[in-house]
Amino acid sequence: MTISKKYTPWFNKKLFLLLIGMLFFLKTSAQEFTVNRCQVDIYIHEEGYFDVVENYDITFNTYKHGIFRNIRVNYDLLTEDSIQEKRRIRITKIKVPGHKFDADPEFLQKLSDNLQIKIGDKDVTVIGPQHYEIKYRVYNAFLFEREKIRFYWNVKASDWSTVFEKIDFNIHLPENVDANLDDFFVYTGFTGQDVESSDFNVSYNDGVFSATSVPDFKSYSGQNVTVLLNLPLNSVKEIKPWWPFWADYGWTLILGLLLLVFYAIWNKYGKDDRVVATTSYFPPSGIDPSMAGFLIDDSEDTQDLISLIPYWGSRGLIAMEEIPKKGWFEKDDTKITRLRPLPDGAPDYEKKIFSGLFGSASEHGEKEVLISSLKNTFYTKMASAKRMLKKKAQKYYDPKAKKIQTRTIIGMVILSGILFFAFIVTWGLIAALAVIPVTIFLLFMSVHLVKKNAKGNEILSELKGFRNFIKIAEENKLKMLLQDSPSYFETTMGYALAFGLFDQWAKKFEALNLQPPSWYTSSTGAFTMHNFSNSFASSISSAKSTMVSSPSSSGSGGGGSSGGGFGGGGGGSW
Repeated sequence: MTISKKYTPWFNKKLFLLLIGMLFFLKTSAQEFTVNRCQVDIYIHEEGYFDVVENYDITFNTYKHGIFRNIRVNYDLLTEDSIQEKRRIRITKIKVPGHKFDADPEFLQKLSDNLQIKIGDKDVTVIGPQHYEIKYRVYNAFLFEREKIRFYWNVKASDWSTVFEKIDFNIHLPENVDANLDDFFVYTGFTGQDVESSDFNVSYNDGVFSATSVPDFKSYSGQNVTVLLNLPLNSVKEIKPWWPFWADYGWTLILGLLLLVFYAIWNKYGKDDRVVATTSYFPPSGIDPSMAGFLIDDSEDTQDLISLIPYWGSRGLIAMEEIPKKGWFEKDDTKITRLRPLPDGAPDYEKKIFSGLFGSASEHGEKEVLISSLKNTFYTKMASAKRMLKKKAQKYYDPKAKKIQTRTIIGMVILSGILFFAFIVTWGLIAALAVIPVTIFLLFMSVHLVKKNAKGNEILSELKGFRNFIKIAEENKLKMLLQDSPSYFETTMGYALAFGLFDQWAKKFEALNLQPPSWYTSSTGAFTMHNFSNSFASSISSAKSTMVSSPSSSGSGGGGSSGGGFGGGGGGSW
């Protein structure tokens, strides 16, 4: 038995459509093709998805490669409880029988608001009548309400850039599901039209709703054909994630687990054994300021190597002189003079800095260098010396921890790449982008995946005790040390500099009537301990920035920009 509805279009409606057709004539003719007939079959499955088969009879008036079909996948919905909802449908199983085509993979659907199916061959053009069939499956496109389930779909969407002369479509219900014409509605025209259309004759027979456009029907660019079907409850299953939080935010748990795994690795292979600081008034024997600075924080910093300058001064190897600026626009400078060469057995990183300043060790006699002359030239030697310092320090570290560090870094980079693409497919762009800062953080923290051996822990204990003393030393104790060792400040200031405590350390000696180191001079008035500490700190600060400065590189570039139902989108030719 067949039940049918038939509508007689009004004359005014025909006139209205004629006017609209004229308005869109230029736009549609520019596409140089017409959809003579569009036939759509939609098969609803009780499992909670539906299959769409679209057939297009098209006439190309000029040579074209084919057509493209855009389907909107991202929507802002308003539920029956007036709650805003973000909804993203999923398109799978795309087929275009008899034609070459390209379709966005599933992970790109999560990056964009639209899926594009591009049909045709870039090396082949066609003209005249053509037929295209497009098949695909749609998930997450039912509206589940308290009293019914709504199937709401744009059979023809507004963004098609041509005219449709005829549209027929059929909605196939699941088995054992029945409905009637009172549950079936067709809307046409521009977005927002909410009056049931008279442009289609509709019928229902044996679980299939059919709609056929009336004679003289036209649907232009900017207009929709939308079907709304109310289904009984439980006729279609709602596909819900087994754990909603996982479906939306599971990526946060994975990244959290990644952080926990890294912490577990660090706790076992990178965390130093508990070291009790041993009270010490002097640095460990055989450890120069550079090595002390490295061991205290496991990092080869610029100030670790700069600390060699006062270390050399205290040993009579160099002299320093502050040179005041001569003009308004000039800056203070510092001259370093070599008095004698490094002693035999100096470590290679010390030799690299010394020879970088004064030339070959085979040269004899005094040689002077201005700190300002090192700008944009010394940075390569500094970088090389840092590598040498790090290599020399490895004898104080557990070699197994180093291997674990290398494996962890490699594994983390590979895993992060896998997670990035997995997150795009599963959770979208925001989740994938979150992998990047987490990876950068872990790579930065991986420098701490080192663990000192017994010898290293012994030295670290003394270094911590000595550093603590520099922080808390009292005037009476310093007086006693100066009585036993008048050059105590000179021999320890390099270590204070490596620890980042020079200003604090120098200030403790300002009230002790101590004479500044003789190897550092300045022509600016009376040279007190206070003046020395300020002048030396300024010179060292300038040296730190100058000795690592590199020539700036230039580049150029440009950039700029200009500014109803599911199934929205459209199509066109190419």
